[in-house]
Amino acid sequence: MKKRILPIVALGVTAALGLAACSGDAGNGSTDGEDQTLSVWIMQGTNPDATAFLDEVSSAFKEETGATVEFEEVQWADAHDRFVTSIAGGTTPDIAETGTTWTAEFADAGALLPIDEYVDAEDGLRDDLVEGLEVAGTYDEELYGMPWYAGVRSIVYRTDIFEELGLEAPKSWDDIVAAGEAIKAAHPEMLAFPVAGDSEFFVYPWVWGAGGEIATLDGDTWTSELDSKESQAGIQFYTDLATTHGFSSAGATTWKETDVRDAFTQGNVAMMLSGSWTPNALIETNPELEGKLGAAVIPGEDGGIAPSVLGGSHLSIFNTTKNADLAWEFVQFMTTGEYAEQWAEQTGYFPGVASAMEEALASTDPLVAPFAEQMVDGGASVPVTPNFGAVQAKKTTNAMIQSILSGQKDVATATKDAAAEMTELLNQ
Repeated sequence: MKKRILPIVALGVTAALGLAACSGDAGNGSTDGEDQTLSVWIMQGTNPDATAFLDEVSSAFKEETGATVEFEEVQWADAHDRFVTSIAGGTTPDIAETGTTWTAEFADAGALLPIDEYVDAEDGLRDDLVEGLEVAGTYDEELYGMPWYAGVRSIVYRTDIFEELGLEAPKSWDDIVAAGEAIKAAHPEMLAFPVAGDSEFFVYPWVWGAGGEIATLDGDTWTSELDSKESQAGIQFYTDLATTHGFSSAGATTWKETDVRDAFTQGNVAMMLSGSWTPNALIETNPELEGKLGAAVIPGEDGGIAPSVLGGSHLSIFNTTKNADLAWEFVQFMTTGEYAEQWAEQTGYFPGVASAMEEALASTDPLVAPFAEQMVDGGASVPVTPNFGAVQAKKTTNAMIQSILSGQKDVATATKDAAAEMTELLNQ
């Protein structure tokens, strides 16, 4: 049977708003954790005030169950190697935050416990999971990662520039080009829409928006489809923003996502792809941007929403835990109810359960609502396979884009070469 890594059309705004609150709110603990300790690894940096938050969670969980929670904050840059080492040595924590592209890898290594039985035992919880995160946490038809929080990239733009030029937020690819041309003419000192050569997740919305796919699974065999007619059309459009329309710069060929944001905060960019967690940080870095930022969903070629990679984290239970029931109770405590909402509020990410997103979905805030719509109606997953990490490590997609931007290859050649490399890596 052929499986496609489809753009995820999650629950839909109406359906999400209609969901009953998840039954697993903090305060429903039932497991006796007296004299027991849970070790939990949390990635450092997502929440700038994580220490205060985690102290509060620890105290509340101890009051609820009697169990002690020992948190350890781990740097993202070091985390993967630490996980690999701890899995090999059998020294994993009871619970850990796992990035969405790591969960399948650790499940494949046999290090994680499946949690379907726990999720299905909670009335309504399965239907409440944000689908993109659920897909990313599922390996070999079993769920190993409980959705915790997520972010998604959409278009962020300078509203003052758009108002000055009588422009509206783009609703199609033609709109992006038209707006870019107007900005380029009126503000040649600005990049209308930088094309970052070292930012993989900036590429896939254009592939999906044209009807293409990153890769598909047929039986046990993955095949990259970056060289399909549809994928090539999306990649051609994206790179043309730089090579044909001149909306970017030669320097951006080596830019990472952070470089684009830096240029934006310096006033040098009018439109960009950026994450739902970034607007507040942009304003904090440059207070002059207050009131000058807008957000819009990434449009498909002819309208609608082009899916965007739904990034974020799961909470996973490792098979070294001595009390899986208590570990699950903690996972549920963190990912549903008040603490899920509090974490999302403090970090600028969205919760992993739709019932906790009601406020965001109903928001009229121009820097919240478009991202919420993008996440729920246009969140997508990269191929869910342990081998996708090898694709990312090889920077297959980034090298493809850079070869086009630098003029070394045309789109047809670059996508063909990238697809061949990706297919090989996915089937190792």
